[in-house]
Amino acid sequence: MTSSASLAQTLTESLQLTLPPVALAFADSVPEGVKLYSGTVPAGCRFWQEAATEIFATTPQQHDLCSIGMYTHHLEDGPGVQTDLEDALKVFGQLGYVRPEDMPFIPVLDRAPKAVVYGPLASIPVSPDVVLLFVKPDQTLILSEASQQLENGLPPAMGRPACAVVPQAFNSGRTALSLGCCGARAYNDALKSDVALYAIPGARLEAFTERVAALAQANAVLTRFHILRREAVESGQHPTVKESLAALG
Repeated sequence: MTSSASLAQTLTESLQLTLPPVALAFADSVPEGVKLYSGTVPAGCRFWQEAATEIFATTPQQHDLCSIGMYTHHLEDGPGVQTDLEDALKVFGQLGYVRPEDMPFIPVLDRAPKAVVYGPLASIPVSPDVVLLFVKPDQTLILSEASQQLENGLPPAMGRPACAVVPQAFNSGRTALSLGCCGARAYNDALKSDVALYAIPGARLEAFTERVAALAQANAVLTRFHILRREAVESGQHPTVKESLAALG
């Protein structure tokens, strides 16, 4: 089996990622040797950014400032969180943002973890359940091609809430694209206006990475082919495919 470090390197180099792949693992307790996160965040999606550079675990209580994230991650909550969730959904409904009839379509993790472990894929000490990539449109192109080949279909392009992409990938065993949400973009500096999230289920990570590497190389060759072909056409030529391939060398 290929190591997580090697898979992380392949994904980073093939896609030219600016942030390393981030891994999440759901656990029944904080693993031995893994530190608890020591700060306070406004929402669990902020942990994704922190996990690009450090390994840590969180308990449900450390997610309690975002009742939506606790809902999608099926984390044990208290009366205060339930009140926050009801208040948030009331406002969302008034805005037409999340209506009652929308709730069944928001993925919720199909297990109730007691801890969530975060860290760079390259060094996380446990097997990842979901891997998140911060990607731009040209990188998403390659990822969607890999999804189509491995999963016989294209990944869903999900909107709010961004955190729902994690249970979507975990529950389905299939990749998913999140276009983010206004909350995640407010809380997470890595989610710039031109960046989206791509979630890969841990069980498919090795096969998916293999496809990404092959498709990235193919895209590089074909991009050069199309550039040369455009140049030939714009210079007045009418090249056949064989002629364009010959020019490609």
